[in-house]
Amino acid sequence: MNIRKTACALAIGTLLSLGAGQTLAGDTIKVGTFLAVTGGASFLGDPELKTLQMYVDEVNAAGGVDGKMVELIHYDTGGNAKEAVNFVKRLIQKDRVDVIVGGTTSGTSIAVMPLVASSGIPFISLAGSVKIVQPVQKWTFKVPHTDAMAAAKIFGDMQRRGITRVALISGSGGFDKSGREQSIQLAPQFGITLVADESYGAQDTDMTTQLTKIRDTDAQAILNFGFGTGPAIVTKNVRQLGIDLPLYQSHGVASKKFIELAGDAAEGVRLPAAALLVTDQLPDSDPQKAVLTAYKAKYEAAHGPVSTFGG
Repeated sequence: MNIRKTACALAIGTLLSLGAGQTLAGDTIKVGTFLAVTGGASFLGDPELKTLQMYVDEVNAAGGVDGKMVELIHYDTGGNAKEAVNFVKRLIQKDRVDVIVGGTTSGTSIAVMPLVASSGIPFISLAGSVKIVQPVQKWTFKVPHTDAMAAAKIFGDMQRRGITRVALISGSGGFDKSGREQSIQLAPQFGITLVADESYGAQDTDMTTQLTKIRDTDAQAILNFGFGTGPAIVTKNVRQLGIDLPLYQSHGVASKKFIELAGDAAEGVRLPAAALLVTDQLPDSDPQKAVLTAYKAKYEAAHGPVSTFGG
């Protein structure tokens, strides 16, 4: 499993270092966010916003940063890239924020990068695509692990299990496409041949056609790179077609929402995820355990069940 620190906590940590290292205008430090709190990616954006609000409240309760209070200014993109660009323009030009945290999805993050590059305002993305940071661009950062890291974890597990032939199926979103590209690039390094490369659209409700093609190959396992409802549909369709192959999903489905959507079909699915999912199982010597335990307790006290996409 790929272990990462709390994404939103790191974002606030970066803000603190910025505040401590330079003189910021005004009586407050403005943090701008654009997150998908509604829409198909809301299971990502909602816990992200709640976590950011939680940490901003904590910082302010402790006296702020260099005596300045932190103000959180948020716009809901609904996962729409065009809306993201419009909101980031507003954050820069009207709200005059000091730092921008957001981009729930890879598509919205990548869409605003040219605007951020010309503004000189630090942008900390919460999305997964490696394209956000490769090649390196001034002012743009990201905190979650990349899709390349996730693909490497998946292929490493396959390699240990003696799997050498894999069927790939992916969605049409920015995260999905980037994950597909990274999977194609990395597979040979693990002695894996991709024997199928199927895709589906964001609005598709049945993937049996693509999966029937996969069933007719000599694949030893299936890898689905995507997030949202697509992976749940793929998972259900695999079971409905009686395909008796190991099914791997990406870290994009590491949430209770996926289990709710896929139901019993989710049983046995393998995927990489953040250590937050197994906080209680971490040894006391793990440097993340204390941080994750504290975050989990604080989040659940305020909002209910914790999400790996919030921390």
